[in-house]
Amino acid sequence: MGGDFAPAEIVTGAIRAAAELDAEVLLVGDPDEIQACLSQHTSAHALEIVPAEGAIAMEEEPLAAIRRKSKASINVAMELVKQNRADAVVSAGHSGAAMAAALLRLGRLPGIDRPAIGALLPTMIPGKSVIVLDVGANVDCRPKYLEQFALMGTIYSKFVLDIAEPKVGLLNIGEESTKGNDLALRSYQLLEANPELTFIGNAEGRDVLSGNFDVIVCDGFVGNVLLKFAEAIGSVLLQILREELPRGLRGQLGTALLKPNLKRIKQRIDHAEHGGGLLFGVGGVCIISHGSSQAPSIFNAIRLAKEAIDHRVLERIQAYNREHGQNPASVVAPTPVAEG
Repeated sequence: MGGDFAPAEIVTGAIRAAAELDAEVLLVGDPDEIQACLSQHTSAHALEIVPAEGAIAMEEEPLAAIRRKSKASINVAMELVKQNRADAVVSAGHSGAAMAAALLRLGRLPGIDRPAIGALLPTMIPGKSVIVLDVGANVDCRPKYLEQFALMGTIYSKFVLDIAEPKVGLLNIGEESTKGNDLALRSYQLLEANPELTFIGNAEGRDVLSGNFDVIVCDGFVGNVLLKFAEAIGSVLLQILREELPRGLRGQLGTALLKPNLKRIKQRIDHAEHGGGLLFGVGGVCIISHGSSQAPSIFNAIRLAKEAIDHRVLERIQAYNREHGQNPASVVAPTPVAEG
């Protein structure tokens, strides 16, 4: 029920995911509204509706709203994961509310001080992505948090992106180890000293999409600005391509010939193709999608969730923590949630 185009576009993307990804999709929200959307499709019989009462509006303070609206759709969805009735949650609604619900219902993983949203961005190397985290969960960070982000991003890169030795970078204003603010300087020391990481140094803004890094860490304030700027660049490039293609019959013929190339360009730079960000560090698989998500984004968000489940990302992070002295059975209290 969350997002600018809910529930119609959410339902359309979910129907496609159920058909193409061999995934069972539960639609959580207002039954009447969801059923009205389902009735517009002939292949929607495989989707189950789970009733909920209301949703968290974008202008609401997330933690207070989550506690006040216990039967809101995001709370019901998280409860499905907690009860093992679902393996993952995908939400295009209030990102702060999704984070708050995940923390309150699922808790943090032992050994993780703060969860982080990881987003995959395309790079200049065909077929290669870079995962950037945090892109919005934590406005203020400590060096230890960035080290944990780097470890979680490394695990994801190894087992989902199939990179044998992921190269980690710290987003900074210069390549030298002496550059940056206090957070950057102290984070650099931690990352460099960690034997579990292949830390190759600072990454400047121009390096993010170079393909030289597999994991880039930063605080959520900087990461969110970077993510939204990258999304805007993709939209601008697509618009320029449309405007610069020749007009008339010659343009139609040229566009027809270029169609496969244009489709590949769109797949590489359009944020809709990536679906959203994985919320690392909570006790369940959660995908936070863009508020403007339409059906293709929702399909890709569900694909992202399925990849995380199939590659057991959650279990691998837990296994890492066990190997490094964390108690996997401990319960970690929820932490305050920043506005997303």
